[in-house]
Amino acid sequence: MNIEIIKTADNTLKEKGFGCYSSCLEVLKAVKRAGNIAQLTVCESLADLDAVVARNPDFVVLAAKYIPVKNGYNIWFSDYFSKKHIVFSGSDRETLKFDCDNGLAKIYLGNMGINTARHFTAMPKQFLSQDSLPLTFPLFVKSIDALNGNGIDDLSFVNTFAEFEAKVLSIHTLDDQPALVEEYLPGREFKVAIICNGNGEMKLSSMEMLPAKYSSDLRILGQKTLQQKTEIFIEGKLSDDSRKVTEFAKSVFLGLGLRGFGRIDVRMNKYGQCFFMKANLVPCMAFGTSYFPKACEIANNLTYDQVICLMIEECSNRAISEKTPKKVLKQRNLHWPLTSVAKIS
Repeated sequence: MNIEIIKTADNTLKEKGFGCYSSCLEVLKAVKRAGNIAQLTVCESLADLDAVVARNPDFVVLAAKYIPVKNGYNIWFSDYFSKKHIVFSGSDRETLKFDCDNGLAKIYLGNMGINTARHFTAMPKQFLSQDSLPLTFPLFVKSIDALNGNGIDDLSFVNTFAEFEAKVLSIHTLDDQPALVEEYLPGREFKVAIICNGNGEMKLSSMEMLPAKYSSDLRILGQKTLQQKTEIFIEGKLSDDSRKVTEFAKSVFLGLGLRGFGRIDVRMNKYGQCFFMKANLVPCMAFGTSYFPKACEIANNLTYDQVICLMIEECSNRAISEKTPKKVLKQRNLHWPLTSVAKIS
């Protein structure tokens, strides 16, 4: 197959997608080792995207979600390639909103009866007292997207109204957005990598996370832990808990209407019940460290190359199926005589 991997040049984005240039290069090498013709393309403008279309790849692998545009509308890769009738990896633009807005995903799943932590959004000075809060302490306060641990630290766990106000103000100041406030779930935390092939079959890989303790003596998987890589990966075993987590993550994947692949984050309460935390639909693919390939390795003994091959399999199948009708139509037009229509006078 002739494949292009598409990323953006803006490394200031909170939403890093597959990761930095070197991470995308690792993906490229794996795609080539599988026998494909492939290249990595950094797109900064519509002209760059038009050039991709002119090269007519069989499909594109989207290593990022959009090109940021200052004082304008971002150029979403999924939107662009959909309009150009080029098959692309992962979920479509409508579904990617659940990756960008964690609160929206929680509301959507909650309406389907899927467990999510009770939550609300908050702006500075929106609530004037503890009694006016929709939930009781302890609470967990973070950014709405919370990608790559953004806005999550030892101050995210709040027990008083003063702590709540300070954290909400901090998030608004840094991210210019409301804070997402959740009931605190003290149970175990899991990352579940899901890869779905063209036949609808799923490969589910669950991995338990044990973050390092913060100054508050809590284990919080925040930005500091992600940067310092101090978390511990716990091997998933075939147990009732493991099956419960993977089945729950599967229901989230199907409930949100995701396609191809995605990472579902799950946390338990003190009773061992599973709750949806967030979905990462363009997961980081840094070799040796990122949660998505690491979960596949730990749970299913998959190598990095095997993970990449599984991720592009569904996309490859769609590309073949979309090209087949066109090929058949072209052959039919070549071999079938044109129908003559008698003019009625």
